[in-house]
Amino acid sequence: MSDDLRNLVLVLAACVLAAALGWFLRSALWRRTLGRKQRFFGLPKDSECLLVVPRDPGSRGWSLARHDAFALLELAAVIKECGAHAEVLAHDTAWQGFGARTEFCIGGPAANHRLAAHLRSMLPGIVIDTDPAPGPDQGAITVGGQTYRMEKGTVEYVLLARLAAARDSGNERPVFLSSGQRGIANQAATRYLARHHARLARKHGGDSTFCLLLKVVNSQSYGSDVVELVADVTKPALAAPPAGSSAGGEKVSPRAQSPAT
Repeated sequence: MSDDLRNLVLVLAACVLAAALGWFLRSALWRRTLGRKQRFFGLPKDSECLLVVPRDPGSRGWSLARHDAFALLELAAVIKECGAHAEVLAHDTAWQGFGARTEFCIGGPAANHRLAAHLRSMLPGIVIDTDPAPGPDQGAITVGGQTYRMEKGTVEYVLLARLAAARDSGNERPVFLSSGQRGIANQAATRYLARHHARLARKHGGDSTFCLLLKVVNSQSYGSDVVELVADVTKPALAAPPAGSSAGGEKVSPRAQSPAT
């Protein structure tokens, strides 16, 4: 074998080895990233999760409001990438505990009774005005001594929470809540969760509880695309409810009415 042919064989062998090593490293990195994502969402391969949503008040049958459907689409990509399976349930048919399966609960407490129950039991420091009558405090969120009021189409707030089940319960799947002042805010929160889950996991831990207050800016022009983090309200949300408010953060008893979309 001539020197030129030998050098050519060595170069080809080095290229094949480098390509194989690069493929192995990329595969290992992808598996590691996917594993972190599955852990954060509580969605190992072939697991099941619940998508709990309110009914569309404008429909006679069981159907979704437009922005709630968009919110589910944001989550569908996450669930598919994790290799999990989803079941969509109306809020008044999800009669089961939490922790056995990952749950994504979408909608305000007036429209989603299961979400209202989660707020009462796990985030008692949050107060949400559920009075359906129009007024400056309609849908207002109070947490940590601050009240956040909606300016429809200009500023809307939404709570995004990850609630971790107790480790000693044997059920360790998390519950994700998106409780917005309007349907478009819920869509914005689920998009924020899907896009920033890696950063949230690094900051808060892959299996911990957190509660964030987000602001949707100028939705009448930008839709659900412009979202700002207002504050991490985990500590006050987990604290005892303010004096004079009902447990679970409902300032007014909810009626069977969905927030404006």
